[in-house]
Amino acid sequence: MPTTPNIQDLSRYHTHERALSALAAMVHQGDQTLSARRYVSIAAAVAAVGGLLFGYDTGIIASALIFVTQTFSLSTAGQEWVAAALNIGAIFGALLSGPVSDRWGRRPAIMVAAGIFIAASLGCGLAPNVGTLIFARLWLGVAIGATTQIVPVYVAELAPASRRGGLVSLFQLVFSLGLLLAFFVGYELSGGAGSWRAMFMLGAIPAILLALGMFFLPESPRWLLHHEHERRAVSILYRLRGHKDIVRQELDDVLTVDAGEAAGADRFSLKQRWIRPALVAALGIAAFSQLSGPNVIVYYAPIILSQAGLGHSAALLTSVSVGVTSTITTAMGIALIDRIGRRRMMLYMLPVAALSLFVLGAVFLSSAPLAGVRLILMVVSLLGYIFFNFGSLSVAVWLIAAEVFPLFVRSKAMGMASATVWVSDTIVSLVTLSLVEALGTTGTFWLFGFINVAAFVFVWKYVPETAGTTLEQIESALRSGTFYTNIGNQTGTRQES
Repeated sequence: MPTTPNIQDLSRYHTHERALSALAAMVHQGDQTLSARRYVSIAAAVAAVGGLLFGYDTGIIASALIFVTQTFSLSTAGQEWVAAALNIGAIFGALLSGPVSDRWGRRPAIMVAAGIFIAASLGCGLAPNVGTLIFARLWLGVAIGATTQIVPVYVAELAPASRRGGLVSLFQLVFSLGLLLAFFVGYELSGGAGSWRAMFMLGAIPAILLALGMFFLPESPRWLLHHEHERRAVSILYRLRGHKDIVRQELDDVLTVDAGEAAGADRFSLKQRWIRPALVAALGIAAFSQLSGPNVIVYYAPIILSQAGLGHSAALLTSVSVGVTSTITTAMGIALIDRIGRRRMMLYMLPVAALSLFVLGAVFLSSAPLAGVRLILMVVSLLGYIFFNFGSLSVAVWLIAAEVFPLFVRSKAMGMASATVWVSDTIVSLVTLSLVEALGTTGTFWLFGFINVAAFVFVWKYVPETAGTTLEQIESALRSGTFYTNIGNQTGTRQES
């Protein structure tokens, strides 16, 4: 008895046929791989401006809070609420932006986040009282949380497999640049009690650039195909790849996988057993990226080092060195992550990051003032930790989460990973100074050293190598139960333009 094809199967069949028909209509166009490569780079660079927003507002609060406290006579609790409001908002922004980008598209969602950021930055700068400031900071966090969810997904869906690692990781590099920019702006504008208003309002400038830049960028072709906008998807994919053979192969991969996932694409799809390995890998890396302590150094190094006997000016100079080092090592990680691989970089660098923290803790075993060899060891181990931690976990965190999930849950899952980053960051921010009081400087650094060891074990056991592998090959590995094998070395991996 013949079987009747279901409606979903017919829909996928017609989607495939319409996509191939749109591609056939472009047969007269020649090889444009060089211009396509430039176009992808420009799109990734513009989208990565979202990382500048993230970095700037993460860093500027350290300078602004001093003057906010003077203006509003804040108590310690008031200072904590002003600082923590952004993190709280970011958790909600990360979780809520996934459904928005799934329904309306990646590009409009980024533009909405930029618009919220502009309004919230101006709201912070014009706040007449501390309640308004906290409210504006909450919305600033919503915009940043949304950006950390949407931008990596958007770039991952635009980029070819051979360049995806470096292009997605641009987000982290621009974050480091935003952090540095915040340090310099805070220093230059520090003056009267009202100088914090300009510090906050300047954050609107990169948000305006992001919103304007997104006007000229394309929608994700994978999102378009998933929503049956085949002609636009094929046209954009051709501009991003530049050759009809590459486009044809990618269309076949995307539509084949899309057809296979249709039956399971319900609202509980993240609970399906076959997706669980991707959840473990992405959420684990997201948590360890913060629990391993990088923001302990970024936020609290000057305070910890001053309390340990280092002069205030020397402690601040060390903090600037941390910012410069994090930027350099992130740039290095971007250059190497597609060549060496995500998993390999983390396995090579995390043990050295842990060793650096153990040495740093040993330096503070003595209560004598830092000088001579101990001072040199302190600086070398501190910067060594930043180099090897930022160059591994911090470079990979947004990338892993953006590439390991199937398309139909990618935004939702990326939102969970982004929220995990913000929750973990909030926890570390709230407990670090208490840990220093309870365990001492040495005990605190050693604790974070052991967490870096735990991160190494986690990567070794649960994170596969995904370098050079298409998003569809990663999904196929999940479905077949081979996710934990070395995906990047599977037969059939293609290197694209």
